[in-house]
Amino acid sequence: MNEITIHSGETFERVFLNEPEVSLHVVQEPGSRVKIHVLNMPFDKSINRYTDISKQSCSSEAKNTITIEQKGENCSTEIYALAFLHGNESVTTETHVKHAVGGGTSNQLIKFVLADKSRGRFVGDLKIAQDAQKTEAHQTNRNLLLSEEAEMRTQPQLEIYADDVKATHGASTGQLDESALFYMQQRGIDKQKARQLLVGAFMKDVLATISDEKFKEKLINSLDSDL
Repeated sequence: MNEITIHSGETFERVFLNEPEVSLHVVQEPGSRVKIHVLNMPFDKSINRYTDISKQSCSSEAKNTITIEQKGENCSTEIYALAFLHGNESVTTETHVKHAVGGGTSNQLIKFVLADKSRGRFVGDLKIAQDAQKTEAHQTNRNLLLSEEAEMRTQPQLEIYADDVKATHGASTGQLDESALFYMQQRGIDKQKARQLLVGAFMKDVLATISDEKFKEKLINSLDSDL
């Protein structure tokens, strides 16, 4: 596992796009900021002219492991992950966030959209140590199944040993909202377009958190063309 240290006051941002394996261990010193995106999704070839990324499609099987250790006060951690899978593709995303010292924040938003016979798995391990008072930590996992044959497994794991903290977690797996589809069709939007709009909206809030505005715009435009 690749281990890096983010020193006091520094900011680290990284976007992983369609890597067959992501294995990253980040140690945060006081006041450091970390923002990570892990994306498994098809995208348009034109993005290659802006980045050095060569993998245009998802791997048939991918595993992402992100480990964060906040070892200093007032650290900030953001982890965003999106998997948009088709066919027999499979993605496992694991996050391990440990607040060893108080005063820090962490936010995780993990989403899967599964079509055909694809499979997703999320393991979210969040630990707040006894001395990590005044910590605020949030973990959210939302999954959308577009096929009856798609499969999702989610395992949130919270260990909280401090008393003065704010910590939340939530996980849900479901299909498209039929009432929303009906509402849109009643207003003249055909069913296929309505499905595209709902699926796109579900995914775009993850992409919207990317700091690089040009890259974010290219990914969102590419997503629109793939839906």
